[in-house]
Amino acid sequence: MELYNQTLHLLKKEILLEWRSKYAFNGVLLYVVSTVFVCYISFRLTPGFEGSAGYPIVWNVLFWIIMLFASVNAIAKSFLQESKGRLLYYYSIASPQAIILSKTIYNILLMSLLSVLALLVYILFFNNTIGDPLFYFLSVILGSISFSTIFTMISAIASKAGNNGTLMAILSFPVVIPVILVLVRLSKSAMDGLDRSASYGNMGVLFAINAIVIATSLLLFPYLWKD
Repeated sequence: MELYNQTLHLLKKEILLEWRSKYAFNGVLLYVVSTVFVCYISFRLTPGFEGSAGYPIVWNVLFWIIMLFASVNAIAKSFLQESKGRLLYYYSIASPQAIILSKTIYNILLMSLLSVLALLVYILFFNNTIGDPLFYFLSVILGSISFSTIFTMISAIASKAGNNGTLMAILSFPVVIPVILVLVRLSKSAMDGLDRSASYGNMGVLFAINAIVIATSLLLFPYLWKD
């Protein structure tokens, strides 16, 4: 019960700080809109590309590339922007599990909102027929959750190594690549309108990866926190 209360209060603090500054939300939203617009102009310079056979594949892969870098920009500073004084204050009032859980939940909420807005902007600029829109939307939410859990854990590790952004990129690479591959397959099945049962295996893989990452975060972060 104490863990729940601490997590809830820290989550409210994260949401309140973001609501006041809107630094991460506005910055990432601007990044997504500008990137989509640049890609739109580039595609317009290639006549007939939108009607080609490879257009749906490029449409899908490009969306996940944009969301990957948007996630890095939004989540990478979860711990990297925290000062030593503030971390010391957290150490005195809350458990490490509550801190990592509140960060993870907040990043999931933030990335889910940004992903939905990014998808709407993306569809507005790039016309494409999605066979199963509801299932594609579900894959976007699952992708947001996966990116949030992974980058939150990596950000926590990197913050204890001198706030090394390069270290974060190196550590996240072997974990993010399998997730991207699974998300591309899952969303491509939704675009093609295939039977949903054919994608249950990919969904199970994503759930397993998220469960492993969250469990690792809860086990590892208390030891990092003691340093």
